[in-house]
Amino acid sequence: MGVREIEVFRVVMNAGSTSKAANMLGISQPAVSQAIRKLETSAGLAFFHRIRGRLVPTQEAHALMVDVDKLFIGMDAIEHRIKTLKQFGTDRLAIAVHPALGNAFMPRALSSFDLAGRDMRVSLRVLSSREVHQDVSSGQCDFGLMADEMPVMGLEHSPFLESPGVMAMPPDHPLAKLPVITPNDIGNHDFIALNPEDSSRRRMEAALAPYGVTPNIRIETPYAHTVCEMALRGIGFGFANPVAVVDYIDRGLVIRPFSLKVNFTSLLLFRPGKPLADNARKLISALRIQLAKDLKLVENHMKK
Repeated sequence: MGVREIEVFRVVMNAGSTSKAANMLGISQPAVSQAIRKLETSAGLAFFHRIRGRLVPTQEAHALMVDVDKLFIGMDAIEHRIKTLKQFGTDRLAIAVHPALGNAFMPRALSSFDLAGRDMRVSLRVLSSREVHQDVSSGQCDFGLMADEMPVMGLEHSPFLESPGVMAMPPDHPLAKLPVITPNDIGNHDFIALNPEDSSRRRMEAALAPYGVTPNIRIETPYAHTVCEMALRGIGFGFANPVAVVDYIDRGLVIRPFSLKVNFTSLLLFRPGKPLADNARKLISALRIQLAKDLKLVENHMKK
């Protein structure tokens, strides 16, 4: 008893005649009849009555069909999975992302990627840059996104975000009247700063040093989104990641360019010698597309 004979049996049962089954299978009608006879001989049972040239299923045929359907449901699932793997690769990705991009940027990008249509599952870990580095190095994640505050020795990497930060403030802030914020505008107002170890904060301090300006830091926080949230609530103004401010523009956060170019930088991390699955490459492409959209939105908003 072979799988081919079982397949022919199932098609005949569903089609209702050998001629229709032959058309569906792309074989001749005699070949269908031969497969059925072979199945019956192998099983030692009659699955059809031959009545005026027609095959009429017996009770044994209906009983067998219950199990055959179960078999082919599994076969159909396997076939679907093979097609999915061929088109999209393995169906699960583990990604580690630092908070500035993990909290809202990743959900925006994933929502446009049609995970359900691709039959993909994602494990998204929002971690510190140090933890992102550790997870990618240990092979726990397919790829990662981290700030440039960690060395990348032993890992393959490529630039992802390299864009100037923006000044974020509430609508009624005195600096909101200015089209561009300069170093001389900073010292007289409460400032919301990222933590001292943050690479963008260190770059900001280095850029301000020649001007003899020291921000009046009211609050420090490790998170770009917290800078935006506190600025929106009037606690002060802050220097923010341009991707993080996207979620606050519609809520009324005012953003202004800074006259000095102080970048926020994020890197893509990969394990060396471990090729990315096709679906991971496609997702990274979608991330870059979303990033370009976000940066363009911020740029256009500051021109208003």
